[in-house]
This record gives sequence, structure tokens and C-alpha cells, in this order.
Amino acid sequence: MLNSTLDIAADLLALLGSTATEPRPDEQLEALTLAVAADLPVLLWGEPGIGKTAGITQLAETLGLPLTTVIASVHEPTDFSGLPVIGEDPATRGIPMAPPDWAVRLAEAGHGLLFLDELSTAPPAVQAALLRVVLERRVGALTLPPGVRIVAAANPRGSAADGWELSAPLANRFVHLRWTHDSEVVVRGLGGTWPRAALPRLDAARLPDAVAYARRAVCTLLQARPALIHQLPQSETKRGGPWPSPRTWDMALRLIAFASAAGTSREVLSALVRGTVGDGPGLELLASLDRMDLPDPEAVLADPYGVALPDRGDLRQAVLDALVTAVRERPDRARWDAAWAVLVRALETGAPDLVVVPASTLAAQRRDDWPVPEAIERLAGAVGIARRADRVPAGR
Repeated sequence: MLNSTLDIAADLLALLGSTATEPRPDEQLEALTLAVAADLPVLLWGEPGIGKTAGITQLAETLGLPLTTVIASVHEPTDFSGLPVIGEDPATRGIPMAPPDWAVRLAEAGHGLLFLDELSTAPPAVQAALLRVVLERRVGALTLPPGVRIVAAANPRGSAADGWELSAPLANRFVHLRWTHDSEVVVRGLGGTWPRAALPRLDAARLPDAVAYARRAVCTLLQARPALIHQLPQSETKRGGPWPSPRTWDMALRLIAFASAAGTSREVLSALVRGTVGDGPGLELLASLDRMDLPDPEAVLADPYGVALPDRGDLRQAVLDALVTAVRERPDRARWDAAWAVLVRALETGAPDLVVVPASTLAAQRRDDWPVPEAIERLAGAVGIARRADRVPAGR
């Protein structure tokens, strides 16, 4: 009777555990998958029970990678640095550091997903032992094969059991991603269908351009802002998160290249960049990327009706300002007329207030022998500049 009841219970548990997956846009899952594809260690931060472990398990299943879970807080430092084993002739050959069984299994498999759970509850000695595992993929005398990816999870110190702040050297080796729950995803998942992760589709034809784009973006910013190259946070809490260093800028460069080759959305790229070098430097890098994507003002002046203007207001404003600056640096009637044509397009396709300052500045550049173009009259309803253009003295 007991066995029959347990058999029925097992059938019920099997039905409850039988779930399906579906392709569904999920920015945090996409960010995680892209970082895994880029072979960068990822650290997921989230409250207990938020679904970090479930997300990692589902990711491993989708990617076809065997999952090895190691609870960092219940291991000794020697479980990561290796146990000394005396050989036949230690005086001449030394004492090798034997790796634990989980590392041997990963090496034999040749690929897999190493999941370091509860990282924020690992004491400092264990965190120190993890440094070579995360960065060099070495466990004792064993080097993990290139097919092994590393993902970790941690709870904020306030919600972790006997939690520790992450050490600065260990934190600086990870891409930090915030893991939150989406109510629609949870409800649909509890109903039997969870989102499915997929490796990003990299366009082989775009790889050289993606690398050049990423290098130019990072180098342009750091040449203009060298103070951002290395900024160790003052507080212990912030040191346990993302912060800029030559190592993390190299990680950001890799992520930009992968995101560019995969056509990743700005939201996903933003999470990855800020999770690598921190919010402040990350936002500056994103702004630098935006400026790189803007059309060349000379190209706009050469084809005022053909070059597309950005939809975002701040980027459109930057294009119009650059346009006016280009005319001021090399004044010419044809260039002046072309700039007015662009301003009219901007007025007709966007917010009128974006045109006010560039139009006023452009009007001030008029020479006496330049007739007022019809474009100014078309802008007069939004910008009171027609009379200003008539009364500006020559040579301005």
C-alpha cells in the first residue's frame, strides 16, 4: 500500500516537473547568455528565491552544457587551490596540488557550466582561493578546458546568511548582473512554460568591424578621460561590485564587440557595460558609443535630404549642433543653405524646441550677400529668427 502511494506521488511530482520552454524576449537572460558566449565570468546578484539557480539550470540545459554546482561557502580554500599530494620524489619533483573531483569531471568532459553558488557567504580565505579559478581557470594543478564557462550567484550582504562583502580582486573579475523577477515570466512559468535561452547569433561578416568598433569606442573614451582607467572605490561595499580597471575595460571591449556582432539591443549592452566597469564609467562609455553612431556632419551637408536623422532627441540635438559648428568652421553659402534644409527636416520630423538653438546660431552666421533662404520663413513659426537674420551685420 505504501509503495503504491509513493508511486502515485512520484507520478504527480513528474507531472509537476514537466514544463515546456518558449522563445521569449528576456533582457537579463540575453545579457547572461551573451556574457557566457564571450567567455567572461558572470556574477548574478539577487535576493534569495528570485530564481538565480533556476535560471542557471535552464541556461545549461538550453545550451547543452553539463552543469556542475559548487556551493562556495561550504568548501575549504584547498578545495579550489588543490590538496597537496606527496609523490614518489617530492625533493626533485615537488608536491603536486591535487584538484577536487568536480574539477576532474569538468576537465574530462571538456566543456560545461561551473556554477559557484552563494559566493557572498564564502569567507575571505575561500574568496582568495577562487581568484585563480575565476581568472585563470586553474584548480590546483589542473587547468579547466576552454569549453568550461563560469557563472556565480550571490545575495546582497543584507539578505545573505552570514554574508561577507566580496573582495575587490574577486569582484573585479566578474561581469555583475542584477537578477530580478518578471511577474509575467513567473506566472507563465508556473503555468508550465518558461522562457528559453539561446546563444547570440553572431554575424560572421561583421566580426572585423565589431572588433574595430569596440576598440575605437573604449580607446576614444579613455584617451579623453584617462582618470577612468582605474578607479578603486573608497567604500568596501562598492569594491564588491563592478568598477573600472584595465581588466574590466578589456572585458567591456569584448562585450561591445560581441554585442555589435550579434546586433544586441542597447538595453542589454547597457546592463553588460555597467555591470563591468560600473554605472558612472559605463554610462560615459554608452554616451561615447552614441556619438560614434552619429552621422558625419559633412555627409549631412553633402546630402541634406538623404542622410537619416536620429530619432532620439539628445542624439538629434547633437547632430544639429555639429552641423552648425561645421558651417561656422568653414562658412560657405551652399553649406549654409544645406544646413537650413536639414533644420527644416528636423522641425518636420521631431520636436520643434530642438531646432531653436541651432537655428539661431546658424542665422548669426549669415553674410550680407547671402539671401535669406525660404527655409527660414518655414521655420519662423517655431523659431523667431527671420528678422534676426536680416539685421545681423556682415562678417558674423
